[in-house]
Amino acid sequence: MEIGVDPDQVRRIVRAVKKTIHIPVFAKLTPNTHGIVEVGRAVQEAGGDGVVAINTLRAMAISVEMGGPILSNKFGGLSGPAVKPVGLRCVYELYEALGIPIIGTGGVETWRDAMEYIMAGARAVQIGSAVGRKGLKVFGEISSGLRRYLESRELDDLGELVGVAHE
Repeated sequence: MEIGVDPDQVRRIVRAVKKTIHIPVFAKLTPNTHGIVEVGRAVQEAGGDGVVAINTLRAMAISVEMGGPILSNKFGGLSGPAVKPVGLRCVYELYEALGIPIIGTGGVETWRDAMEYIMAGARAVQIGSAVGRKGLKVFGEISSGLRRYLESRELDDLGELVGVAHE
């Protein structure tokens, strides 16, 4: 996480990875920075193929029974619905600044969540925590909901909605 807030470090790492492998490289960005756009630009300048926004928020929980942190290393990552507003804001800001694809992540549990990310500028979404809560059926539910939404708007391509919240 410390490296991910420094655009120069991110630029160096993405360049090195791109020189070493010949597959698409997407850098997952931390929201724990005041400069996510600068970090995203560093990925783009280094030849990154896209960004994933966002990783988890740094968080912690304390056990009142034990009188201390629940996690042995004290801090962990907050994910799920609580981070969606932060993820949406980051995708929105990055879309205005970058020319590479953005994958939106953080709190995607329904087709509406996915659509919000798409309208903010994401070309795809990542689903993580929802799988633990809803099981693998969540993928079909989200896909079906997106399909119904497109049909109700008489649209053929989800790509037509990428970034519409900016217009």
